[in-house]
Amino acid sequence: MRTTVTFPSNDFTIAGVLFTPNGPVPDERLPGVVVSHPGGGVKEQTASTYAERLARQGFAALVFDAARQGESTGEPRGLEDPFQRAEDVKAAVTLLSTRVEVDPDRIGALGLCASGGYVPYAAQTDLRVRAVATVSAADMGDAVRRGVGRTQDPAVLREALQLAGELRTAEGRGEPVVRAPWVPDSWADAPRDSHEGETHEYYRTPRGQHPRADNLQVVRGVDLLAQFDPFARLDLLAPRPLLMVIGSEAVTGHYSREAVERAAGPAELVVVDGATHMSLYDRDEHVTPAVARIGAFLAEHLA
Repeated sequence: MRTTVTFPSNDFTIAGVLFTPNGPVPDERLPGVVVSHPGGGVKEQTASTYAERLARQGFAALVFDAARQGESTGEPRGLEDPFQRAEDVKAAVTLLSTRVEVDPDRIGALGLCASGGYVPYAAQTDLRVRAVATVSAADMGDAVRRGVGRTQDPAVLREALQLAGELRTAEGRGEPVVRAPWVPDSWADAPRDSHEGETHEYYRTPRGQHPRADNLQVVRGVDLLAQFDPFARLDLLAPRPLLMVIGSEAVTGHYSREAVERAAGPAELVVVDGATHMSLYDRDEHVTPAVARIGAFLAEHLA
């Protein structure tokens, strides 16, 4: 069953959907899980794919659009603010904690891609989150500073930060906000057999495209992302458990491997054979084993 919800996060109104199991209302309150979408995505995409399946396993699963994105309020549209994204996760936990069908003492959180950094970061200081899982986690701060493959010339970041400052000044003069695409808009800029090509296929073709995911981010937001280090204080998550799911072929797999090694508490890495970063968004042969393990993990630790 789907229930449309809204809730506050700082001065923003966040739009969400709560998925609960179909059938008779259970006698006991349900365990809850917050499911946070990737950067540049919206709640109707892979976040809902996971939430719907978790609801079938007996969870109350909440998806939502980040502030300034999708159906949520806020300007400038498309600003990827990692600190606000973490606050949105905490606000979603608050919403679940107040729902009559949810047991406030049994709430977990799942982060997808960029939210695989935002969710653990938020949970480090939100002790209401009893268990954390991620799928295809990406450390957006590291990616901006060094590139996903960590081969980026340091001059690239310096130039991006210089531009960010100039754009802030321009906005101060009343000039419009400058936005740029998250992913390549055409196959010409994204070879089909590459990570970029599959990202284009998911976000820019009928495979996963959604009209409210406009593929535009605020360019000056790079100065927020460059400061972000989601796994620096993973020790604060302990003794609560961490589960990180990656594909064996994912170009982002190193983020999860390193985070699991860094964790001070219980941490598990699950590798889905043959999966890429993007195939874990929607390909049934890869999503099914991921959801099965996540569901079992949450059931165990939210019991």
